Amino acid sequence: MSVWEMVKQAADELGDSFTNKSVKNWILKRHPQTNANTINCQIIVCTVNHDSRIHYPQNKKPRIANGAYDFLYRPSSGLLEMYDPQKHGIWEIYCSDNGKLGVRKTDGSPEEPPGKTEPDEVGTCFAAESHLRDYLAQNLHIVEEGLELYVDDEGKDGVEYSIGVGFIDILAVDQNGKFVIIELKVARGPDYAPAQVLRYKNWVKINLANGKPVRGIIIAQNISDKIRYAIASDPEIHAMEYEISLSLNQVDRVGQGMSL
Repeated sequence: MSVWEMVKQAADELGDSFTNKSVKNWILKRHPQTNANTINCQIIVCTVNHDSRIHYPQNKKPRIANGAYDFLYRPSSGLLEMYDPQKHGIWEIYCSDNGKLGVRKTDGSPEEPPGKTEPDEVGTCFAAESHLRDYLAQNLHIVEEGLELYVDDEGKDGVEYSIGVGFIDILAVDQNGKFVIIELKVARGPDYAPAQVLRYKNWVKINLANGKPVRGIIIAQNISDKIRYAIASDPEIHAMEYEISLSLNQVDRVGQGMSL
């Protein structure tokens, strides 16, 4: 049984109103080997009005929220209800004019794709850190196989995660349950990036990690020698450079390679 199906079972049994934590506890009581963070992630996947649901593979395309993954509604932080379109309105995942996905209430009409979307991410680098952040949040396997977004018991996921000393671009958990801090710089990584990651890393160690190691990753189009030397003696922080590529595929003419 998949984790989202466990979430559905829990929601069906818990009644019309419940909490993120009660869903997690229900599942862990019956399936103790289930990863707790994966449960929190799948709750977001299935919550029709959660802005962060677009960060997951199940919700990468515009659609009306009427499918298998659309059965929860979030009235406030940490609280959940069974989604009822009559009560909560019809929700959708939509594509904005700049090509980015979002979540909104709709009248139920099919979402029309924009006539022309400027490809913000085609060129030598991402147009903004938010574009790089959202892309990696949806494709964490590119950074490291097995990574998934951290989600706390209030249903807040690790994108722009607020802590006592700043905002972590992406707070993830690896396949061993250890925290990974990802700090993003759209072009050349500034010299202060290692100090920023160190500050976040120590906060997570003290407040969230329960004694487990915490790693940091700096991602930029260009990693300077200053950054390389700054992290040289810290095995818990490393750096990665990204590249953008574009490929084109020929489309068959009408009557060639397709039936009418």
